[in-house]
Amino acid sequence: MALQKLSLRLAVCLLNISEARKKDVVERVAKAALWNNQGEKKIQTTVLNIFSDYDYNRSVITLVGPVETLGNSVLTACVEAFNLIDMSAHVGIHPCLGAVDLVPIYPLSDSVSLEECGRVACDVAEKLTLDVPDCSLFYFGYADQPLKRTLVQRRKELKWFNRSSLKGTERKADVGAAISSRCGLTGVGASPYVINCNVTIDTQDLNIGRQIACAVRGANVGGLAGIQAMAFPHEGTVEIACNVESCKGEISSPLTEEKEKHISYCIQGEEYVYFSPSSIEKHIKKLANNFGVATVGTALIGFTPERCKNLAEKAIGEGTGEFWKKRKVLTM
Repeated sequence: MALQKLSLRLAVCLLNISEARKKDVVERVAKAALWNNQGEKKIQTTVLNIFSDYDYNRSVITLVGPVETLGNSVLTACVEAFNLIDMSAHVGIHPCLGAVDLVPIYPLSDSVSLEECGRVACDVAEKLTLDVPDCSLFYFGYADQPLKRTLVQRRKELKWFNRSSLKGTERKADVGAAISSRCGLTGVGASPYVINCNVTIDTQDLNIGRQIACAVRGANVGGLAGIQAMAFPHEGTVEIACNVESCKGEISSPLTEEKEKHISYCIQGEEYVYFSPSSIEKHIKKLANNFGVATVGTALIGFTPERCKNLAEKAIGEGTGEFWKKRKVLTM
């Protein structure tokens, strides 16, 4: 296919699966998104990136396509993941409840609405209950109508941060079967783009990491708006794992010394902003210095929304479905 400026209405799914230690399984899930049940290639779908973390035992697959057809690609990838991953055997330091833990749909093109992505998410969930009868799912964001509860709200309600037993009266699915030990519980929803940015600090003291994560968290005084943060032990250091949410309009910030701390983009003509990964890294570095600790690296899981859109147009224009192979599988 000749490289050209495309007019596709793109959306993206950052598919989170509870497997990173078996590369063949992760790649089979990614490839399943690119082929239909008849073995035909989906020409306007691409897997831009695979990010796998051994300690977390979690992978994030960046899957992009036209919003009209993305759901079918997400569905086939999820079905493959449920077939291959047994949640009851999962071991990893990152919180999770499902073999397919998270299915978030984000608009990439300005013309794609959040409501449209919500409908795609709901359609994926409904079809999953037919294709994988044992799966259990909860909705968040624009798939959670009419409440539109955020992913953080839903995770707190469902005790996502404390897995313990998957079966229990405190956890109930919105759609699908009763929660099983093999499939677990899967979050399906839609929202403005969320970036995952992890900053590593050079210490084994998890308490320091937790204090820094608390200081960064947007819900706390002095924190960064739109930031959710947790601290994990990671390869002999501590990692501050940040979910960077996009906020509508301007956001206040304690980072007054930085000129370009926010990055903006549009969804249907409305401006959304988020803290840049570099500004988050600088802020965490400053906080870590207060404890006499240095930062030793930052990992962006996937891309910024602008970069994601540009790479997707390039990959689809070239007809490259397995684009991640050009970038190689990113592993921490």
